[in-house]
Formats: sequence, C-alpha cells, structure tokens
Amino acid sequence: MQIRIENLSKTYDHGSVPALSDLNLNIRHGTFGLLGPNGAGKTTLIKILSTQMEPSAGKVEIDGWDLRRDRAEVRRRLGYLPQHFGAYPQLSAFEFLDYMGRLGGLHDKRVRRERVEQVLHDVALYEARDRKAGTFSGGMRRRLGIAQAIIADPEFIIVDEPTVGLDPEERIRFRGILSRLSAKRTIIISTHIVGDISSTCEDLAVLRQGQLLFHGAPEDFIAKAEGKTWLLQTDDDAFETIANRFNVTNINADGVGMELRIVGDEAPPSGAEAALPNLEDAYIYFMGAHSAILQAGV
Repeated sequence: MQIRIENLSKTYDHGSVPALSDLNLNIRHGTFGLLGPNGAGKTTLIKILSTQMEPSAGKVEIDGWDLRRDRAEVRRRLGYLPQHFGAYPQLSAFEFLDYMGRLGGLHDKRVRRERVEQVLHDVALYEARDRKAGTFSGGMRRRLGIAQAIIADPEFIIVDEPTVGLDPEERIRFRGILSRLSAKRTIIISTHIVGDISSTCEDLAVLRQGQLLFHGAPEDFIAKAEGKTWLLQTDDDAFETIANRFNVTNINADGVGMELRIVGDEAPPSGAEAALPNLEDAYIYFMGAHSAILQAGV
C-alpha cells in the first residue's frame, strides 16, 4: 500500500488563506504519524484522504487508484475512525459490529460472525460483546471505534486524534492495538499529542499552517534538538527569565525548587546539564524555531 500526494491544496470559500498549500507526501506501509498544532491542516488532509472532501488542486493516488476518479474503490479499501465517534447506544458491541459488517459488504452470516468475533478479540472487547455500547467507558468506545474501522479488513486506516480524553492506561492499550494492526496495513494517525507518534509511528510528517515542515523518521526529527536540550535546577524567581529565553518542555517541582527541561538556540544557563532530546523536545523546538522564522518574514 502506497499513498502518493502531489501538489495538494485546499482553500475554503470563506477565506483566501489555504488550509493546505502545495503539499507533496508519500505514505508507505506501516504506521504514519501526522503531527501539528490545531489549525495546521491535519483535519483538512484527513477529510480529503477519507473521501469526505474534494481538494482545490492537486492529486492523490492510493495504490494507483485516483482519489477523485476512483472514490468507490478507495472507500472499499478504507477504514476510518473519526475523532468524535458515536455508536448506537442501544446496540451491544456484537450487534453494532454485525451491523457495520453488513454495511461493509460481509453478507454471509457465518463469515460475518467469525469476523466480528475476531475484531472483538483484536481490540480486547470480546468479554464485553453483549454489553450495550451506551454503557461503555471512553476507552472502550474508542476500541469499539477501531473495531468498526477494521471490520471489513481494509488496506489502510485513518485514525483522527485517537487518544484524546483517554486515561494513561487506555492510551497505552489503544497504542498497542494500533501497533499490532499496522503489521498488515497502512495506518495514518492524525494527532497533536506527541506521545501517540513516538509510541507507534515509523514515519511522520509535521504540518503548520497548511504547509509540510518535515517528513521523515522520528529519529531524524529528534536529531534536530540535539545539543539544544538541557536540564536545569532553578526556583520561582528565575523561572520567568528562563521561560522567556527557552521553551520549557517539562517541570518537576519538589516544593523547594524545580527542575526544568528546556530547549532553545541560546547558550544554556549556568548550571544546565545537557540532555538527550525526545520527540516532544524536538517538536517544541522545531515549531518554536519555525514560528521565529515566520515572524521575521524569512
């Protein structure tokens, strides 16, 4: 499975600023992360890839199928979990997935039942198969959402903001499910939560204001913050001065002082210790550096 995006642009009727601007991107088999702040263009790209929206210009091919011309073929290969997923609350998990399987073309009752049972196992909901969806927790609803996205065994899946609102345990569980599913298909994860990318993705793209800022392996992105990341012991009096010079990515307070994790281009404050960057450090550093370039008009 390969997705080729060429010179893709989208401008909404109510404004002249493009939501996407001349985007070029290749997405291969495995788990692909789409990262960026709110308003970066992620939702617009997801809506185009999931056939909900037409681009203003450009081309998208999915394994040779043209997204505009071959929409029915693309949809047969697509599984989609929107950010605001809703199941029929009066149906049990099994009934809901059985219904979605019929809609997805699984007309043989025996085959459909086996498939429903399999995906319930895949998302750790088999023991809750007879419970009504309306009684599910937030994490269980998200797992039911990914189950309906894979019920017809699609070749690629789009997942929009998969762990928003989930507690840490459910986030870890959900990321594990996505990792297992990616062995057989392409999964695109659109998020502003860096942890979703660092835990699951082999490839990522960073968007800002409709433009592609970075595309590559997470480790190559992390390398951008090497030599720019430090740990520093400080107190409340010095905090504001430091925060004005650097981006603070983490604060650990012990009631007496605090340990700051900072990234930036300036020479480090006295007493700062160099730290190996992680993906969140790199993201905050990279986005801050790009904001400075935009403000300077470069």
